[in-house]
Amino acid sequence: MPRADRTSDEPVAARASATPRTDRRAGGRRRAPSSTVVLLVRHGTTTTTGRELPGRAPGLHLSDDGRRQADQVAARIAAMAGVAADAGAAATEDQPSGNGLAPRGRGRSAPKGPTVTAVYASPLERTRETAAPVARLLGVDVAVDDGLVELDVGEWTGIELKAARKRKEWATIQRYPSGFTFPGGESFVAMQGRMTATLDRLRAAHPGETIVAVSHADPIRAAVAHAMGTHLDLFQRIVVSPCSLTAIAYGDEGPTVLTVNDTGATGALVPS
Repeated sequence: MPRADRTSDEPVAARASATPRTDRRAGGRRRAPSSTVVLLVRHGTTTTTGRELPGRAPGLHLSDDGRRQADQVAARIAAMAGVAADAGAAATEDQPSGNGLAPRGRGRSAPKGPTVTAVYASPLERTRETAAPVARLLGVDVAVDDGLVELDVGEWTGIELKAARKRKEWATIQRYPSGFTFPGGESFVAMQGRMTATLDRLRAAHPGETIVAVSHADPIRAAVAHAMGTHLDLFQRIVVSPCSLTAIAYGDEGPTVLTVNDTGATGALVPS
């Protein structure tokens, strides 16, 4: 298990005080800094997944399936980074490789990949429990960052989805989310701004590195829409399944979306 959770300010402050790297090409010309790759992971399944809007309600933990999903995505990330290949083999050897983020072939070690230098998580239990096996295999701590937290659905917290779909506001949420604020909660616009600002801050703290950020479906979808230059009103068309991997490279010339909703499997292709 990780040694301790840290607050969102600690790693950023530590990085901000460090002297930035100034790689230079032969002849003295400065080389452009490498992009920061953020591996966005949605938390694993809970007892409310697909049934309720839990929002930021405390005390919601991963289900048995969710814990298995967390172990599998941890093994995939570790294998991609070329570490703990043996630990990841059991979870990944029968899984299709999908987008090259898991090793191909039974019992074959993955080639050395990028070093994953940090694991961040939303403060909610389900995200920290998803991040824990990732951090354990990578040998780092889980750093809790409030900016990765779930959309605050306010008075809608805990409502069943079948009841939410009957409310007149549901059509606005689906077709015009940029114009909706949850009563007593957060707007979709504010959520997207918070999420993109958080990822920009993490990028600045980890220039040229690869990091993991465990968050929730709507914040990840909003980050993908922003990176793609897609209007927020279309972000509901993006699927982000439990424990899926979404990778975005953030460079000086803007973000590049590398993969979205990669579950490492090619089963039934249905919205989740």
